[in-house]
Amino acid sequence: MRSQTNRKTYDNEAWVLQAMEAQGFVRNAEGILEAPADGGLRMEIPTALIPKCPDDGSDVTLNLRADDSFVEDEGWHRASAAYADFLRRHKGLRVLFLEIGVGGNTPVIIKYPFWKMTGDNPRALYACLNHRQALCPRQIEQQSLCISGDCGEVIRQLL
Repeated sequence: MRSQTNRKTYDNEAWVLQAMEAQGFVRNAEGILEAPADGGLRMEIPTALIPKCPDDGSDVTLNLRADDSFVEDEGWHRASAAYADFLRRHKGLRVLFLEIGVGGNTPVIIKYPFWKMTGDNPRALYACLNHRQALCPRQIEQQSLCISGDCGEVIRQLL
């Protein structure tokens, strides 16, 4: 998440876990959060859990490439460099480009690069799991696995 005032990003893992527990998710024997067996999720969080900027208490929002407010701070640049390094080290090797739940809002960030990298590497596999949007270009069909369905349900079936 990112501050709306200071152009910084913040890790939100702890907040996400608190919000999930507040909605009724429970930890299983391995400590993993799961939906309750009775399906009784609240789908809301207490007002006190609405995230605020830890530096100045201002509102925060998701750091999405939806407009000119996207923040590329030091953490973003570190992650981007690590990703570029991974791609460089694995160029031409067997690679799975796994896309789960990626919609059509910003295809130039994930979808189109995955398609191109798959097409450029005959040893790569593109796998797409999406509800009603599982597709790939004809040029990489032989290197692709597209599954249309509810992501959570399909993953549960695979486990």
